Amino acid sequence: MSTPRFYVTTAIAYPNGRPHMGHAYEAIATDVIARFKRLDGFDVRFLTGTDEHGLKIDQAARAAGKAPKAYVDEMVAPFQALDDALGISYSRFIRTTDADHKALVQALWQRMAANGDLYLGRYEGWYSVRDEAYYDEAELVTGEDGAKLSPQGTPVEWTVEESWFFRLSRYQQPLLDLYDSQPGFIQPTSRFNEMRAFVAGGLSDLSVSRTSFSWGIKVPGDERHVMYVWLDALANYLTGAGGLDGEWWPADLHVVGKDVVRFHTVYWPAFLMSAGVALPKAVFGHGFLLNRGEKMSKSLGNVVDPAEMATRFGVDRLRWFLCREVAFGDDGSYSDEAIVERTNADLANGIGNLAQRSLSMVAKNLNGMMPQRGEPGETEVRLKEAFLAGTDAYFAAMNGLALHKALDALMGMVTAANGYFAENAPWALAKTDTARMAEVLAATLDATRRIVLLAQPFIPDSTNRLLDQLGVAADARDFSALNSPVEAGLELPSPAGVFPRITIEA
Repeated sequence: MSTPRFYVTTAIAYPNGRPHMGHAYEAIATDVIARFKRLDGFDVRFLTGTDEHGLKIDQAARAAGKAPKAYVDEMVAPFQALDDALGISYSRFIRTTDADHKALVQALWQRMAANGDLYLGRYEGWYSVRDEAYYDEAELVTGEDGAKLSPQGTPVEWTVEESWFFRLSRYQQPLLDLYDSQPGFIQPTSRFNEMRAFVAGGLSDLSVSRTSFSWGIKVPGDERHVMYVWLDALANYLTGAGGLDGEWWPADLHVVGKDVVRFHTVYWPAFLMSAGVALPKAVFGHGFLLNRGEKMSKSLGNVVDPAEMATRFGVDRLRWFLCREVAFGDDGSYSDEAIVERTNADLANGIGNLAQRSLSMVAKNLNGMMPQRGEPGETEVRLKEAFLAGTDAYFAAMNGLALHKALDALMGMVTAANGYFAENAPWALAKTDTARMAEVLAATLDATRRIVLLAQPFIPDSTNRLLDQLGVAADARDFSALNSPVEAGLELPSPAGVFPRITIEA
């Protein structure tokens, strides 16, 4: 039987500034999904990278006194370095300046042209350089100073130039048919409702080229024009799949911010329909990450360097906090105090305490040997029932992209295991019934092993160290090992704490 495949992507970052916590959050959440699928027996391809063309990059490069390519070469490095520092297990870090991507985008354009969906015209309308997006007059809002702004609150400017247009209007009904036949194509439901209403309200043809600057991929046969940056950027998912007919296409899941859901669920499927390419299976639009409840902004002085946060608190603590505290799909908030409180409660007092107490007793009372299991009694039966229910809830949540609910289920198992340990008091049994003590420790270690195996997608480094101490072989750590207890009599390494409590530095 062939191994099932799973192709997942983040949105690609626009490197006109330093990476922020929003980039880290999306990368971490997508990495958790990719790691979960690998552990569950899938052959996973995980794509992330950078979107390097467009007017915004061109302007930023000019302001820095550099050529655009030299500018992006310098600016991309911190994004890839951040992914590596956060333990992001990507298969490829793609750049839209890569040679194979340029060839792919031009081939995509030619397919759309062959279908009669591209025509030359003149664009007159509002454009946001910051969003690299066109907006209708009805979508604009008025700022405090009376200036017109995009729905995202970014400045817009009136643009007039010759442009190639894509017949987006032709795809209004096919898109509505897609949404109605596959409601899971757009997740969560709030994003689905928003996008369906947008498309039902009518679609205008879309300007897909520019002549006012040259930093982009040239239009085949008309090199006065460069392609609209979003047509270029979205096609990265095909490049990463191996081409227009690549072996990894269609993508199983695009994970993107809610502010770019329109591009991924309206423009992207329409481009693909035009080119005769299969559609991705699902797009998930996550919420914004807020600093103490406020959107991150340079003017507010609350932009945080995620690499510094990971160094200060530890990568796994940051990963755990973001997935545990933020309901995936909703906006979420973070603060130093919240990170310390949550990770001390869950990791130090919860998982760490469970592992350290049971392993230390084995080292002290059983010569560091994995204890023998006995016949399950009433408390063991209750523990098993709690774990069966918790494991089912964990898998249901993970497969439903409810990462926070999966961690709720996991912590329910931690509570059950710690409760079992306290109820059976093996420290007291060490003085009165050493055989029963060994049975309780064996049951506790089995429970701990299951918890740590399930926690791997979220805190990979810490769980590796715990699994070493629990005697789980490095090549036996996927989810098939959940029902494969460590052999009794195996000598376990000396226990060492993995989750010391942390405090906020004054």
